Amino acid sequence: MSLAGASLTLMTLAGAGSDRARGSDQSAVKIVLVGDSTVATGGGWGPGFCAVMTPNVACVDDALNGRSSKSFIAEGAWAKALAEKGNYYLIQFGHNDMKGKGANLETDPETTFAENLRKYIADARAIGAQPVLVTSLSRRTYKDGAVVEDLKDYAESTRKVGLAEHVSVIDLNAISTAMLNHMTQAEADRFNAVDQEKERLAVGKSATDRTHLNPMGQKTFGRIVADELAQKQPELRKYVLAAVAEVQ
Repeated sequence: MSLAGASLTLMTLAGAGSDRARGSDQSAVKIVLVGDSTVATGGGWGPGFCAVMTPNVACVDDALNGRSSKSFIAEGAWAKALAEKGNYYLIQFGHNDMKGKGANLETDPETTFAENLRKYIADARAIGAQPVLVTSLSRRTYKDGAVVEDLKDYAESTRKVGLAEHVSVIDLNAISTAMLNHMTQAEADRFNAVDQEKERLAVGKSATDRTHLNPMGQKTFGRIVADELAQKQPELRKYVLAAVAEVQ
């Protein structure tokens, strides 16, 4: 996908739910999303991704807010996701694995984070599913006119694990960073999640949310992930709806 194409406002040919029915006799394929809040239904790219799957795809967003590659396993969320018996698992972690998040969340990108990713891969394969790794969506904070790349170590670790394990990697971190570096801060802020300002201030965060996504951001980055998946796993191309530019 070109950067210009990625930044277009997109619409799908059919409206689909962000978390479709969890499988039926009519479902040709089941795709399960796991990760943190930047994938989850509230403010992640998951809803935009599921919305561009064809109706015969069961698209399940099991990502959870505030989880890391470590805590998602420890809390039993990964076991629950595996019980979905998906055909494909898209796996994205990194945001909450960083230093400063707390001992129950933090991982080291070169060691424990990589070990966790290998476990996700092995467990998915053990149930006959195809794992696909996704590098973390970039935050949208700028310094000196460029995006602050605070997730690059986790993105690089994800790429290395994918290469070593012969697993497809959707490099959303690189794609989103490159796309945002063609924008100003004001332009990137059009993707920001809203309506949580009071809650953010109450826990000492900035009122401006440059991590999570509003509906336009969900649509934009969900489409990017879907199109990249179709390229990395060509057998899934027929399950991704074509996109057309929205008439203004």
